[in-house]
Amino acid sequence: MTNTIKTALSGRIEEVERRIAEACERSGRSREDVNIIAVTKYVSLETAEAAHQLGLQHLGENRWQDAKDKWEAISGKDTGESSGQAVWHFIGSLQTNKVKDVIGKFTYIHSIDRLSLAQAIDKRASQLGITVPCFVQVNVSGEDSKHGLEPEQLPILLTEVKELSSLRIIGLMTMAPYETEAEETRPVFRALRELRDEMNKRELLSEPMTELSMGMSGDFEVAIEEGATFIRLGTILVGKEG
Repeated sequence: MTNTIKTALSGRIEEVERRIAEACERSGRSREDVNIIAVTKYVSLETAEAAHQLGLQHLGENRWQDAKDKWEAISGKDTGESSGQAVWHFIGSLQTNKVKDVIGKFTYIHSIDRLSLAQAIDKRASQLGITVPCFVQVNVSGEDSKHGLEPEQLPILLTEVKELSSLRIIGLMTMAPYETEAEETRPVFRALRELRDEMNKRELLSEPMTELSMGMSGDFEVAIEEGATFIRLGTILVGKEG
């Protein structure tokens, strides 16, 4: 493990933590309410290991074939007081035929967007005797390039997945459009929070959704101000290699 990697990471982590704290203060939230997912898909195993050792417990990947070596090297390791064991988040679009590779390795799934995927996750989780916490991905912005349900489809899916006993919908996830000014993403994040709250009022699930997975390197502060509980940070936090 090179000291150069750790030094660079430490500086970025410190700066991100400062900005998170300020966003929490502006919005009257507790820093403990916001979880950082270090998105390691564009960095080496060495950098991912260093990030975990420096206290970034939550690690995010979006393709199993790219995550495999990192998962095998880091999973099960407890790096001490700073981070404990890694918690893996699958944040990309998940093909049904890849569910068998992912479930049981990734604690959280952020990208449920159809019933068939939810059923496949539930079936595999049941076989393993586990319950998988999941987010439903909603395409709030309406961009053709974005995955996810249209907002009006959400009540239908929530009703359909309610009876799946090995899958637990804990919240919603979205990706905002790229904007030059982060402030312009606010309506998207606010809409996701309001959508979650509306679904909770309608009591479509057995228990209310509490989480919001939203905000990336360019807009995470606005997402926090609008209620994000998980932010997905790649370049600004762990960098980009290759």
